[in-house]
Amino acid sequence: MLQQVNGHNPGSDGQAREYLREDLQEFLGGEVLLYKLDDLTRVNPVTLETVLRCLQARYMADTFYTNAGCTLVALNPFKPVPQLYSPELMREYHAAPQPQQCGHSESASATACPIGAGRILNHEELTTGQKKLKPHVFTVGEQTYRNVKSLIEPVNQSIVVSGESGAGKTWTSRCLMKFYAVVATSPASWESHKIAERIEQRILNSNPVMEAFGNACTLRNNNSSRFGKFIQLQLNRAQQMTGAAVQTYLLEKTRVACQASSERNFHIFYQICKGASEDERLQWHLPEGAAFSWLPNPERSLEEDCFEVTREAMLHLGIDTPTQNNIFKVLAGLLHLGNIQFAASEDEAQPCQPMDDAKCEDSVRTAASLLGLPEDVLLEMVQIRTIRAGRQQQVFRKPCARAECDTRRDCLAKLIYARLFDWLVSVINSSICADTDSWTTFIGLLDVYGFESFPDNSLEQLCINYANEKLQQHFVAHYLRAQQEEYAVEGLEWSFINYQDNQPCLDLIEGSPISICSLINEECRLNRPSSAAQLQTRIETALAGSPCLGHNKLSREPSFIVVHYAGPVRYHTAGLVEKNKDPIPPELTRLLQQSQDPLLMGLFPTNPKEKTQEEPPGQSRAPVLTVVSKFKASLEQLLQVLHSTTPHYIRCIKPNSQGQAQTFLQEEVLSQLEACGLVETIHISAAGFPIRVSHRNFVERYKLLRRLHPCTSSGPDSPYPAKGLPEWCPHSEEATLEPLIQDILHTLPVLTQAAAITGDSAEAMPAPMHCGRTKVFMTDSMLELLECGRARVLEQCARCIQGGWRRHRHREQERQWRAVMLIQAAIRSWLTRKHIQRLHAAATVIKRAWQKWRIRMACLAAKELDGVEEKHFSQAPCSLSTSPLQTRLLEAIIRLWPLGLVLANTAMGVGSFQRKLVVWACLQLPRGSPSSYTVQTAQDQAGVTSIRALPQGSIKFHCRKSPLRYADICPEPSPYSITGFNQILLERHRLIHVTSSAFTGLG
Repeated sequence: MLQQVNGHNPGSDGQAREYLREDLQEFLGGEVLLYKLDDLTRVNPVTLETVLRCLQARYMADTFYTNAGCTLVALNPFKPVPQLYSPELMREYHAAPQPQQCGHSESASATACPIGAGRILNHEELTTGQKKLKPHVFTVGEQTYRNVKSLIEPVNQSIVVSGESGAGKTWTSRCLMKFYAVVATSPASWESHKIAERIEQRILNSNPVMEAFGNACTLRNNNSSRFGKFIQLQLNRAQQMTGAAVQTYLLEKTRVACQASSERNFHIFYQICKGASEDERLQWHLPEGAAFSWLPNPERSLEEDCFEVTREAMLHLGIDTPTQNNIFKVLAGLLHLGNIQFAASEDEAQPCQPMDDAKCEDSVRTAASLLGLPEDVLLEMVQIRTIRAGRQQQVFRKPCARAECDTRRDCLAKLIYARLFDWLVSVINSSICADTDSWTTFIGLLDVYGFESFPDNSLEQLCINYANEKLQQHFVAHYLRAQQEEYAVEGLEWSFINYQDNQPCLDLIEGSPISICSLINEECRLNRPSSAAQLQTRIETALAGSPCLGHNKLSREPSFIVVHYAGPVRYHTAGLVEKNKDPIPPELTRLLQQSQDPLLMGLFPTNPKEKTQEEPPGQSRAPVLTVVSKFKASLEQLLQVLHSTTPHYIRCIKPNSQGQAQTFLQEEVLSQLEACGLVETIHISAAGFPIRVSHRNFVERYKLLRRLHPCTSSGPDSPYPAKGLPEWCPHSEEATLEPLIQDILHTLPVLTQAAAITGDSAEAMPAPMHCGRTKVFMTDSMLELLECGRARVLEQCARCIQGGWRRHRHREQERQWRAVMLIQAAIRSWLTRKHIQRLHAAATVIKRAWQKWRIRMACLAAKELDGVEEKHFSQAPCSLSTSPLQTRLLEAIIRLWPLGLVLANTAMGVGSFQRKLVVWACLQLPRGSPSSYTVQTAQDQAGVTSIRALPQGSIKFHCRKSPLRYADICPEPSPYSITGFNQILLERHRLIHVTSSAFTGLG
């Protein structure tokens, strides 16, 4: 295979092996770093041995998930790892910039694969070196959820979980359901939040109910799914989970009555026997320590034997407590039915009777009571077979042999359990399924039984392995073969790889016109007893030319061997035809229709128009609907659903068959790796182009990169496109898309140069990219480079938009500030005018009052001066000897007395001593000793001293504060301080001027 990949010829085998061995030794020498490889495509060389060593190193380091191209490999840890599946980790993967799981190409019905199907790193992660999340099952879940959310035309998604029994498929499906329940139910309103919580709880509660009634403990797995199920998680247009639907396939109902050695029955039987209360035990006739034939290994305790969890889950699904008790009562009746043992009859004309022991008789009575059936009618229907023959449809009653009685008893139990399981599935669907108008897309989870090979394999294992062959073919057709063929159709040069095609095996099982299934169905249509040896001979003779049919001549039992993709399996032909017929005697159905139990009455309604397959072949010309026919039809329907979706694959690997932690058996893992074709997957993923995008979607997503081209833009950082760029519309023809794609491809040097500048050497390397006829093919590194450039252009556009918005907002703010300033100026001018008007009014009042006061004072002063002048003139003839000093003093008093009076009584000016000097200067007193003159001021005594009172005593003017409102306010702006009307509005500069003049005169 490696020679075909690398192009070597057979003659260079020795050199190739030697080189490969040296390369392998060099690689394995650094095994300490193997656990750090998150993707198996990075192993070099890609061989089974290197892949095996890498998985082992990661498993021993408690790293259980690894990417293998577009497939996730999940190793079963066989131990609880709660921190690996916590809700916090779910939200971390959901909030990651981009999941690192490689996506897939579009399905057969899709026109393009989802953008971002590969591992996309956004601009922040590239520049800041953000820590990448490890591969996980949540990565696949988030990738499918984002594909549904981001596609232009959303395509339904599906996840195929495959692997052997015990590899962890059921646990993986359960974790995916919990992940979707957490991330897909986040509405805004409180009422919608309550509805979403109820839907989430019901979807999660369907798991324990389905596992209790459909899973069992086998040789390889303690919780093996004995049925296949396809869970459809329904999403509305807002990508919120509105409901779900469950579709089941091929329930192994024979396990109710027949269990292999060291295996157990379905979990629900052990739950009711271990978890029922004392009252329930009495009601269901399940005493402590009771032994039942259909309940092997009851002493073995498992984690799944939790009765309370099942009851609570059923209650959340709408199954009330009385209905639950009715269900458990019917199941207890089946256990008692299995304890009925028949003894062989000596006379063939007499029916076989139950064994003569108290336990058997009590079992018959208890089973009839719990199932609501008459005891004698129950025994009669099991012991006697009704035959209709002839044109007259005469009825014959034939006693059954012991083996046939056991078969009819088992058939009755399987019929009841199968109807009960189908009823539970319908109840679950009615509880969690949403209306057709309320959801638009879905994400499907396929959890189907794994490949099985036991010492004794029958029809159940044939159908199970047939289903796994179909799923393997789906994987090969979708990923391996379709990828290579698509490269050839698109005109890409590709070195083809030989992959393991299982089409010959499928031709052997289901081919036309002759196959194993057709031969088994033909035996069922023949009205004759079937022989195991005869069936073996027919198969070996008719299909002798098939390369997948083997022979085991040493086997004593009739059997045939089928070489499956996972290995050869030997199937025993004994009982194969009878199981395929799945005969249900019509009298047993009529018996259950007569039951008085409410549950059985609902499961088996009396409907005469109902036509069942229990009628003998002579009654109808319609072909017999066998188990193989029904399973094949349901499997084809499932594959049609898978082909209409975008599939994702999870390969579950079982490290060992003992279920022990930290135990990695290379032989067992190696067989699983070879069976699932993992190496071929890694080869194509590493050497090919896992990302395929249609031309239309490629142009629509990356048309922004044309802005980076130096010929089509004004600069490498210019966010504006240049004039003349061809416009693109969503409905452009294929021919018009070619130049646009070429423009985008011309920007790759710019992107590579930008990656080199940022220091990312891996991104700076030229990544391969090819443009096919209808699609663009690229690698993961090229996709990361394109996404980085797209984020860069979007950032430039965002900055441009932000700059324009800030400029617009600044202009608006300036215009608003100018308007505010104009309004404020107008208001201030209006307030100032009002204030000035009030001041003018106050000044007018003060002026009038001052004029009145001045006139009064002038009148008083005139009166005093008149009296003084008259006195002096009358005394003048008598005192002719008056000195010149006295004459000057008298003139000064007459001329300057008002000024001296004011200076003597004012509180402003110089100190007390200087004030007296001023008074002396104003009065023009002679120079000499100050003590020779006596001057009384207003500070020395209360009141104002009059000049007239100097020789006669003190006369005081009692001044009162003016009652005027604006007496203390200056009527006009003045640089000098004015204290009030009581100080006669004397200005300070005049005081200083008069004082200086007085000193000059004294000098």
